[in-house]
Amino acid sequence: MAASSAEPVVLFRCRTPTNRLCGCGRVARALGGAGYEVEERRVPWRRAERDEVDALTGQQIVPVAVFGREAICDSRRIVEHLRWRGRDRLPPRSAVP
Repeated sequence: MAASSAEPVVLFRCRTPTNRLCGCGRVARALGGAGYEVEERRVPWRRAERDEVDALTGQQIVPVAVFGREAICDSRRIVEHLRWRGRDRLPPRSAVP
């Protein structure tokens, strides 16, 4: 089954305008490279205003990726989860900074 036919992934991320400066961008690049349809939700800069992220994970730190009913936080854990799911289109570990 192609990744594009899988459920869309919701990515809660910071407001940084590029995918090269932070862990949120790293996750966005990995999801795109694996062929996922991604719905990005930019969260407020202030952690105290991230109520939706807090409700999902019990913390206010992003990135958070939601696969169906499963929410995963931390960019490294999300990228490892993608590898675990067996997405052969994900770049090798050394290629995702």
